Amino acid sequence: MSQTPEPYSGLDKQFIAGMWRDGASGESLHDRNPYNDEVLATHVLADKGDVDEAYAAAVHAQKEWALALPSERAALMDRVVRIFDERHDELVRWCQLETGSIRAKAEFEVGAARNIAAEAASFPYRMHGEILASDTPGKENRVYREPLGVIAVISPWNFPMNLSNRSVAPALALGNAVVLKPASDSPITGGLLLAKIYEEAGLPSGLLSVVTGRGSEIGDYFVEHPTPKMVSFTGSTEVGKRIGALATNGAHLKRIALELGGNCPLVVLDDADIEQAVDIAIAGRFLHQGQICMSTNRIIVDRSIAEEFTEQFVSRASRLVCGDPLDPATNIGPVINDTQLDGLRAKIEKAQAQGATMALEGSIEGRVISPYVFTDVDPESSLALDETFGPLAPLIVAADEEEALRLANMSGYGLSSAVCTKDEARGVAFALKIDAGMTHVNDMSVADEQHCPFGGEKNSGLGRFNGDWILEEMTRTHWVSVQHVPHPYPL
Repeated sequence: MSQTPEPYSGLDKQFIAGMWRDGASGESLHDRNPYNDEVLATHVLADKGDVDEAYAAAVHAQKEWALALPSERAALMDRVVRIFDERHDELVRWCQLETGSIRAKAEFEVGAARNIAAEAASFPYRMHGEILASDTPGKENRVYREPLGVIAVISPWNFPMNLSNRSVAPALALGNAVVLKPASDSPITGGLLLAKIYEEAGLPSGLLSVVTGRGSEIGDYFVEHPTPKMVSFTGSTEVGKRIGALATNGAHLKRIALELGGNCPLVVLDDADIEQAVDIAIAGRFLHQGQICMSTNRIIVDRSIAEEFTEQFVSRASRLVCGDPLDPATNIGPVINDTQLDGLRAKIEKAQAQGATMALEGSIEGRVISPYVFTDVDPESSLALDETFGPLAPLIVAADEEEALRLANMSGYGLSSAVCTKDEARGVAFALKIDAGMTHVNDMSVADEQHCPFGGEKNSGLGRFNGDWILEEMTRTHWVSVQHVPHPYPL
């Protein structure tokens, strides 16, 4: 039985080109616990020179790493998984401290980050080439699959460990190098803990760097830099569109994988099990304070059951325990920062101004917001059309299934979605009509499995993560033909 390892130290440093050190900007940033404002670490931020150094080291290290045996890269991922298991409680606690996660959300996140590493362990053996037929006598067409090179990863603060490792683990397993820029609100869980894990697992120096710096200082430069062949970004639609433009502006065309905002609908059809649907809606809306791109942002209920559903939903929401995320009884912790808090205050005021009825009036203590539930919500109001990213729940009544589908698709987003019904075939047929990348029948919209395609339509992004889909994104094909015997040419 292995002993509990010593906790990681030195998490106040950057990890650049294999070295733990301060950034060169000279500017410091406090990483704070969003619940009590405790300073968890103070980081001296990176500048453009640090970005240059990280990319240079990645280029150098990747050439040899691409030639490593599949068994070497797979073994690295196996060690990463083992470290995740050995340090599980330590990693969970960091997620709680840095992002305000309740225990259940932190467990989910660490498990998801661990599982994508386990999936990635198989990737070196799944880089399949092909031999294709030719109409030219004596010609052989070979299609090789190769790593892209260096991949830039930009991750958000809400599920930082998982949403960073979702790109880092596959990229490394496939023979690429990575430079990771985590969000300023979550540099430890979004990057520095991963750097510690991969370093402990024996990843060769330079293959992974973590640079923490202000977006205004290094953000555009990180994307426009000539080195990365791909930019993987998870975050807001507004920022994602800018990154897409920068990555394809003609100077250095790059591949992009963008997982952006969501306005995920949960549709409760007239034959749904109301109690089950309420359970699904409560978890889908309020898990991690609603700060999840897949969070149920709109709850669309058939008119025939709307009154009973609303009564049960409000009752359940009113009993959720709000407060310190380290308390095992807590269901809802703090929002991440004051900017988010102020934005949610404004959304509450605007919802009332636009005619929504406050069926449950929550409260705000510090950064902890207890649930607000709104009825009589206009489907064209900002509460219905905008991504809330907080514990605000709009209930929208649909006259019938046809209107429910129209309301579900009445959004510029198309990430996740869900539908509740006792008729499985009806649920699947309805799901296939929703314009989204993911739809779940009789389950919440917050779902992710490491082997299933994750991504959205419309303003929710481009590309797919996980499994064979991320393998395709992070590798390239190279057609090499061999003419075994001479043949005549037209000139």
